[in-house]
Parts: sequence; structure tokens; C-alpha cells
Amino acid sequence: MGWLRNLAVVLVVSGVSCQDDDDELSQEKKLCQDKSAGELFRLKAGKDACRDVIQCTAAGLQAIRCPPGLAFDLEKQTCDWKWAVKNCDKLTREKKVKPLLVTDEPLCQQENWLACGDGNCIERGLFCNGVKDCNDGSDENACDIETDPNRAPACDKSICKLPDCFCSEDGSEVPGDLCPENDRCERVPQMVMITFDDAINNNNIDLYKEIFNKQRRNPNGCDIKATFFVSHKYTNYSAVEDMHRLGHEIAAHSITHNDNETFWTDATVEDWAKEMAGSRLIIDKFANINDNSVVGLRAPYLRVGGNHQFTMMEEQSFLYDSSITAPLKNPPLWPYTMYFRMPHRCHGNLQNCPTRSHAVWEMVMNELDRREDPTIDEDLPGCAMIDSCSNILTGDQFYNFLTHNFYRHFDQNRAPLGLFYHAAWLKNNPEFLDAFLYWVDEVIENHPEVYFVTMTQVIQWIQNPVSIDSAKNFAPWQEKCSPGPRVHCLVPNSCKLSTDELPGEALRMHTCARCPNKYPWLNDPTGDGFI
Repeated sequence: MGWLRNLAVVLVVSGVSCQDDDDELSQEKKLCQDKSAGELFRLKAGKDACRDVIQCTAAGLQAIRCPPGLAFDLEKQTCDWKWAVKNCDKLTREKKVKPLLVTDEPLCQQENWLACGDGNCIERGLFCNGVKDCNDGSDENACDIETDPNRAPACDKSICKLPDCFCSEDGSEVPGDLCPENDRCERVPQMVMITFDDAINNNNIDLYKEIFNKQRRNPNGCDIKATFFVSHKYTNYSAVEDMHRLGHEIAAHSITHNDNETFWTDATVEDWAKEMAGSRLIIDKFANINDNSVVGLRAPYLRVGGNHQFTMMEEQSFLYDSSITAPLKNPPLWPYTMYFRMPHRCHGNLQNCPTRSHAVWEMVMNELDRREDPTIDEDLPGCAMIDSCSNILTGDQFYNFLTHNFYRHFDQNRAPLGLFYHAAWLKNNPEFLDAFLYWVDEVIENHPEVYFVTMTQVIQWIQNPVSIDSAKNFAPWQEKCSPGPRVHCLVPNSCKLSTDELPGEALRMHTCARCPNKYPWLNDPTGDGFI
């Protein structure tokens, strides 16, 4: 939404005249005395005034007006679509009392107790647990990666050992000992992770057949592979079953794909379990996946759910998340485990990154460099999902973008290159699809060091790093190497279903399994009809 903010009209407020008085603060000083630097606030509440805010500056008060159709979100401190702004009735963003964590003298006598904002003491473990235990709620107001009293420690390589743990100080270190000093990586395979988000159905099955056409093969002779983060609604589970049969990885992307982004930020452990463990249950049952291979997830809209999400992942035995974005940097980051502190800042507007220690891998989403000519262009913020790289307008631009980012990984530390798509972006732009396939074919032809693999296969390599020479015989990359044509379930069941959880909706679900009684949903993922 940064571009929206840049559109805002800035006007200097004139006519705000004040009379300095020793006994009385001026009107302007009253407005500004409790505001933080640069904070924007309203003079008038209500939907009619939701476009207008002011801020205190050294030159006086400045007014800012969002463009037509937009409103100002006090919490995000930026212009946003009117429907997305929920605080037009407020004048300022909520003031949060901070706990007294750093003081000259300890305020609490008991060991491992800390002081709330009002000076009362509670146990350290109660801070940042999602429940307000202080009278003033301050125990939940300093909970980012820098301030959470129970945050994960910095990387300690004397404790963190492969295959179960991997970390490095800045995240760019190559696993194993194949790349001394991180600058001689000729022996490290360059892994490329192609992913697609959302439903698999008739809108994109033909696209996937075109990309994964069984002619495009890795240097070990196996078909190139991808990872599909599948959301439930409108998904054809017969097609999911076939993608899994072909060796692609299926991962969870939620049942509802709730379009309220703050839902994911604030969701409880139980909410996350219903959405993601429920999604996995539906996939396993109706796509007949019975090898326990659905082990990853991605949050809708990449809205990370903080410690609640990762606690759920531990409890439900998920292996990895791929929702956290790392800001554009050179060299790029390798995936890491969450036992120790993240090696980069929490990136994104109002993101809720985990702060505690969690037994989960993070398949970090490295932002890609979208500059047309990186040698002369000014710095631009990167983009993680390729369809959010808004300056890609032609097939030639896209080819150059792919090539530049490939060599940014290949020539540095060979961190896995992530190409994260929504199918519609390629489907609706044939020029981009042609450029992508041309690039893939060119890489396969010219680079025997490159493997297009799934996210789980990347983790398997990190846990047991092998050189390019040994990669051709690396067993985890040979599973379902090049399956033949489908021979069973050529005509799946077409189930017309409904559920009380979605009143008035009749949905069709294709599956090779028996049709359920009801359309599977949050409270009834097996579709038995018993809620």
C-alpha cells in the first residue's frame, strides 16, 4: 500500500494561529504533546472525515488528504481502500502502555519476574503470551523480535547442528562445508523452487501440464518438480491427487482463505489449527494422499500469524512454513530453523513475525530484484510474489528479471531461488508464460548444476548437503522420478455438495474418493455432516 500513501495530497495548514501563554499550552502544543514523531491523526472522526489527517512538524501542523476512494488507516498509518479501514470513528491510533523492562534498579524482587507499565510484577513467562496479564495490558505491548522478554536467542552454532537445526548470523551461510568462506560455491547445486498458490482446478490444470510437460528434466533425469500451496474452495481433488502422483509437493494454504488479512495476523492457535490442519485433512482424504507428505504451509496474503501460527505448526507436526519475506539483500538468505532468532528483520506492513523458539523450518521468501538495469537503476524495494512485481510489463522484461535474479543467487552463495506464482498471472499473460518457459529451457540446457525441486527436497538437501557430482544420485531427489501416464480414476466423482457453514452455496467437488455427505469446511473437514 506504499504507493497509496505516496498519492496522498499534502497541504500545509494555514490559519492555525495560537497565542503563547506561560500558563496555558497553545492549541497546537496540546494537539502534539502526546504524539510520537511523524504520527498522523484526525481532528474529526467519522466516515465523512476519514480521508483527512494531520501531523505535527517543525514547521507547524500539516494536513494530508488521501485520494478519492481511499481512507486513512490510523493503525497502519497509510491510505488504504475505504472498505479496509475500520477506524474512521477514532481520532488517534491506540496508545499502548509499555512494560518497564529496562530500569536503573530492578523493580521486581522475585527472580524471573518483570514489571508491568504500572510497576506491578508478574512472571516473565506471562509476557507476550497473547493474554493480557498486567492490569494495564502492557505485557502484550512490547512483543516484537527485539523486545519480547521470552524471544528466541541469537544463533549459536555450537548447539545448532544439522540435520535438525540450521542457522547463521546473517542467514546467508551455505549449509555443510561445500562452500568455504561462502564465496567459492562451484560444488553447491543451485536449487530452484517454483510454487503456485490457491486452488487447483480447470482454470489452471492445462497450464501446469504445459509447464511440467515431462520433457523438462533435471540433470539426474527426473522431471522438474514444484510445490503447490492448495486452498480448499473450488479445488479439484482428483487433479491434486494426480499432481502428487507426478511427484510434485502438495502443501496447505487454508480452508477458507479468509480475505480479512487481520484475521490471519490475530488468529488463535485453534484458528490456525482449524484452517491448516483441517486443510491437510481434506487434502489427505479427498486427494488420497496417505504418505504423510503434506508437511508445509503458506499463510494467505503472506500474513504471518506470529507465535500462535508456529505453536500450531509444532503441535500439528508441520515441517515448514513459507510465509515470511526477507527484504532484498545480497547475498540472499538460505532457509533456516526457528529454534533461534530470525536472521533478518520482520519485513512488511504490520507483520506479526514469531519471536519465540519453534521446532519449524522457515522456507524464507527472498525478495527479488525488480530493477530493469541493476547497474544504473536507483534502488527499488524488492518483491516476493512475482505477480506483485508491478513494473514487469513485457515478456522481455520478465526474461531479464528472471535471468538477473538467477545469477544473483548462482554467482553468490547459491541460496535456493524461489519463484512464487499465482497461476492466473501466467495464464492471463501468455507473453510472460512464454518468457518463463524459454528461461526454464535455457537454464536446463546450459546449467547442469541446476535442479528444479520441491521445498521438502530443499530441506532434505540442507540436512544432508551433497556436491553437484553426487546430486545426480541423491536419493530424495529421485523419488517419483518420472511417472508414466495416469491409469486409474480417469473419470473422478463429481460431487454436488452444500454445508450449513456456507448457507445458500452449492459447490461441486471432484474427487476419486467417495462423495461426502456435506461440503467439507472448517467445523466438518471430513464432510460427514456431524458438526
